[in-house]
Amino acid sequence: MTAVPSQSEKAHGGGPELIRGIGLGSATTLNMETMIGVGPFITIPLIVSAAGGPQAMLGWVFGAILALCDGLIWAELGAAMPGSGGSYRYLSEIYGPKRLGKLISFLFVWQLSFSAPLSIASGCLGFSQYASYIWPTLERGYFSRDLRLPIPLLGALEGHVLVTSGTFLAMGICLFGVLLLYRRITSIARISKFLWAGVMGTILWVIIAGLTHFSAARAFSFPPGAFHLSRGFFLGLGASMLVATYDYWGYYNVCFIGGEVKDPGKTIPRALLLSILLVAGLYVLMNVSILGVIPWQELAASAKTDTRYYVVSTLMQRVYGGWAGYLVSALIMWTAFSSVFSLLLGYSRVPYAAALDGNYFRVFARVHPQGRFPYISLVALGVVAAAYCFLRLADVIAALVVIRIMIQFLVQAVGFIVLRIRRPDMPRPFHMWLYPVPALIAIAGFVFILINRPDFQQQVRYAMVILIVGIVIYLVRAARRHEWPFGTEARAMVEEAPGQSG
Repeated sequence: MTAVPSQSEKAHGGGPELIRGIGLGSATTLNMETMIGVGPFITIPLIVSAAGGPQAMLGWVFGAILALCDGLIWAELGAAMPGSGGSYRYLSEIYGPKRLGKLISFLFVWQLSFSAPLSIASGCLGFSQYASYIWPTLERGYFSRDLRLPIPLLGALEGHVLVTSGTFLAMGICLFGVLLLYRRITSIARISKFLWAGVMGTILWVIIAGLTHFSAARAFSFPPGAFHLSRGFFLGLGASMLVATYDYWGYYNVCFIGGEVKDPGKTIPRALLLSILLVAGLYVLMNVSILGVIPWQELAASAKTDTRYYVVSTLMQRVYGGWAGYLVSALIMWTAFSSVFSLLLGYSRVPYAAALDGNYFRVFARVHPQGRFPYISLVALGVVAAAYCFLRLADVIAALVVIRIMIQFLVQAVGFIVLRIRRPDMPRPFHMWLYPVPALIAIAGFVFILINRPDFQQQVRYAMVILIVGIVIYLVRAARRHEWPFGTEARAMVEEAPGQSG
């Protein structure tokens, strides 16, 4: 087939081109695999515990609304700028590729060096947790230690290192995903559809099992004052929305591989919106069905024990017997690996796009001569994600969501409105519905999640440290290369006409 060069490759010329081999079906399944992953199978006890009852469903509902509003931002940007890299390309264009956008897009890739491996590691850890239901010896611990690093002005960074037998399984799964992706994108699309079939079969079986043994009295046994609009209610809602946000994330995965998507102006928006609506419906059905079988008090109590990591296995064992618990554990392991597979694929294209622009380490721009994929970026991402498997799953989820919101999602949502104002005539194959309402809802929702949680300052400190270090690295690098805000390039930018993108 004839390869169509992406925006980045057109701009720079030379080198092997990426292949536009992903259609609507493959793009939607890749998104859904990333979204479903292991998240909804391990987080319902955490959401119920945070909310203090079945009103935790509000977290899922509001999380879906937030995902849809933010998804409309990604849909318009992805259709207008369909090259590889996703937010890296959007932020650069929004804020000026030779001015502030150079710094902001660099910071995006810099934070992704931390948050993307965290996301992949969470899927690998979820895989090992459900594997421990089948092989309990995987829970055997070898090392556990709290870490504390004082940071001037910001306070102390805290974390916990945990090494069990399951840790090594999680690392192995991550590296296996890299091995499976070390090939041409056209064969990856076929693998993706095969994995997606297992994901959908698993979640549909759980929904059917729950609904056929459903008790409305059990599912909707709200505690007294469940909907009293107190500070506790909003703190619980914020904590549950943080977890729900983690579970919904992945709807934008197609944007990171935009340079390999067929007819991106139509395919990217459709894949985004289809995956959000389908997964939101599946999540709400699945979680209501679980609450209809397992009392919420039991789920909340399990949030403080290791059994929270395989609550769905417990449900299936209770409904059908021991064999069902083992079978669904194996299927959820399949689902977790599908998520790891999709995440590795999407995120590995971001450092590649940045390096191709000269805004990240040059080695990441290398493309495999036969398979024509960014193999250095893929391998590096997998190795760092494997190292993150030494952290606790709950810590990984919280750090991931806060870092990503602060250094990517908020900046992109605000920048989306800025771009509409600065460049109203920019070609846009897709336009946000009801602009600017969804963008404003997305901004408000992300801010709410950041501040309406107990002890939210801890993860914010992580994000601030990453941001400050990234700015320092960029400024040192820019000074040496005479780039913005230093040197002749910076002076030239001052002479540009207002509104020119550079």
